[in-house]
Amino acid sequence: MTVASQVKQTLASLKGIHAGLQQLALTSQDETAQRTFHEAMLVTEEIIADIKNRIGRLEFEEPQYHGK
Repeated sequence: MTVASQVKQTLASLKGIHAGLQQLALTSQDETAQRTFHEAMLVTEEIIADIKNRIGRLEFEEPQYHGK
């Protein structure tokens, strides 16, 4: 498995984690838990953005990874 494919797989996993945190934030009855899940969800959004940027750099630096 190439580095680019591992990074893309990590991105997909993070998107799933983000969705799970979002669901937990919406369905939790406890306000503290809601806030905690929401804050964790915001952190994952930042990480997702960073990884998307990294994928762009990988594809630019290594043309063989582009579009795979």
